[in-house]
Amino acid sequence: MVKENDVGRLPYLSCIVKETLRLHPPVPLLLPRKVVKQVQLSGYTIPEGTKVLVNAWAIGRDPTIWDDSLVFNPQSFLESGRDVRGQDFDLIPFGAGRRICPGLPLAIRVVPVMLGSLLNNFDWSLDTNIQDKALDMSEKFGITLSKANPLCVVPIPLN
Repeated sequence: MVKENDVGRLPYLSCIVKETLRLHPPVPLLLPRKVVKQVQLSGYTIPEGTKVLVNAWAIGRDPTIWDDSLVFNPQSFLESGRDVRGQDFDLIPFGAGRRICPGLPLAIRVVPVMLGSLLNNFDWSLDTNIQDKALDMSEKFGITLSKANPLCVVPIPLN
């Protein structure tokens, strides 16, 4: 089993989690923010009191920030130093600032351990009804993001 203190010695596992959160943030539109004073941003005037929605999904797929923005590429995080804790504004699946997701500390600790344990203890195969070429990664938008067509996989225990 992968334990919490093992995660620091598994840098590629952390890269996989970050890349997954970049392409598939749990909440595509972050909580609304209210502009406290008028600001100029990229040539636009945003008046005081305006409600702003931050599109974390679009930020994670922005081709001006990410090379091959629609391609799953965990290697890009090996030396970038980017993190999901709200300090790097080009990767904010949990938001940032005072309204950052309160579940962030739990997710940062649990997701790599869970994923590492599943990968370490099982081989995985697609359900026989799904062909490799028909694997559909499209998403269904809502308050949270989910797959439009659920992925069915079969765990095969390792001996």
